[in-house]
Amino acid sequence: MPAPVAAPAPVAEIAVATERKSWFDKLKTGLRKTGTGIQAVFVNAQIDDALYEELESALLMADTGVKATEFLLEDLRGRVKRQMATNATQVKALLAEAVADLLKPLEKPLVIGQYTPTVIMVAGVNGAGKTTSIGKLTKHLANEGASVLLAAADTFRAAAREQLLVWADRNTVEIVSNEGGDPSAVSFDAVNAGKARGKDVVLVDTAGRLPTQLHLMDELKKIKRVVTKADATAPHEVLLVIDGNTGQNALAQVKAFDETLGLTGLIVTKLDGTAKGGVLCAIARERPIPVYFIGVGEKLEDLETFSAREFAQALLG
Repeated sequence: MPAPVAAPAPVAEIAVATERKSWFDKLKTGLRKTGTGIQAVFVNAQIDDALYEELESALLMADTGVKATEFLLEDLRGRVKRQMATNATQVKALLAEAVADLLKPLEKPLVIGQYTPTVIMVAGVNGAGKTTSIGKLTKHLANEGASVLLAAADTFRAAAREQLLVWADRNTVEIVSNEGGDPSAVSFDAVNAGKARGKDVVLVDTAGRLPTQLHLMDELKKIKRVVTKADATAPHEVLLVIDGNTGQNALAQVKAFDETLGLTGLIVTKLDGTAKGGVLCAIARERPIPVYFIGVGEKLEDLETFSAREFAQALLG
């Protein structure tokens, strides 16, 4: 009797796997600046105290932070002992596993559909790539079959509304805006419009601000309160966009915005331009808020769901 032949994988599955491989290659290239310093430690290295000391410096230089660095080194020493690793290549592979395990709690999918509409409020400091990330997120959600309504609640910055209109146009989605209007009023109108039009998602773009600008942080609290008046269950997600280039400063932003708004997730951008990608380890150790998406480029498709294992492998590849 001939041996049974495995059924070929469905075309859609192959396409997804190919897409993900292409994303992994892009991520690997994007994390090169962060990973090079860490990987260099293992070149022709002996497994001794000097290796761990050099690794400590490299991790700190990558903005992994003191707490996460200490945790990773202790974890790694334990793994090396248990696995009886005898060369630096094995130790590097064990470090990749340690990083993946540390980042695992940050891995969580963004769930749409539990509420109609799902109201997502997006915050971030100026220059973090907030409005661009909203455009990319809109594209991602549209690809998943969700109908999206954008709320241009960043009424302080003259160019913000126009920028969001461009993204809305590119993604062919509707937008609620009011030039120079009250951000809370725009948000309130958008949530009501989303309900009336049966939208799956309402994305609220808020003004970029620094956590030290207390009056603007109060404005964010007000937007959140007013959104709750339009829908008692909303906002369902409060996301912060952080720029990977800013390293430990990004961790400080996460802590400050979380205290003000109660964050449910993060979008980490610009990881391709930084040597400070280790900040994700610092976030995992000190303020483990889920990372829904990471970005490595300007194109619409350059935003992808976060995978701890992929990130660790791309970093230490």
